[in-house]
Amino acid sequence: MDFEPKIVGFLCNWCSYTGADLAGTSRIKYEPNVRVIRVMCSARVDPTFVLKAFEQGADGVLICGCHPGDCHYTEGNYKTMRRFPLLKRLLGDYGIEPERVRLEWVSASEGHRFAEIVNDMAAKIRAMGPCLARPALTEDPAQR
Repeated sequence: MDFEPKIVGFLCNWCSYTGADLAGTSRIKYEPNVRVIRVMCSARVDPTFVLKAFEQGADGVLICGCHPGDCHYTEGNYKTMRRFPLLKRLLGDYGIEPERVRLEWVSASEGHRFAEIVNDMAAKIRAMGPCLARPALTEDPAQR
């Protein structure tokens, strides 16, 4: 049996979620590996949400927001952009490869772009294999 990755996608309500919806309503084919969680803004994605996704069995996490300068909350995506390198470093401390998490900007009119991102990420995660960091995430931090 071939490995099929589980990807959790945190999509902002105003642009990225609507772009994913456009991909669906336009019948654009893309991998079914992403499980979408709609958030009001990409800045709302707390690093603990990403850790929890990996703890619960995700093999990859995709964070999508409005393009810089187009955020409905003015500067939310800039906050996400500043926080993202820190998130990757945190994941590295748990033994999670930085390629397993991805930040992308997708507008409401970019259904094709959303599909391409999902297809590309699913292929890369499939090539990497399953995420093996779950035991490190579930153990008591005091035991580390």
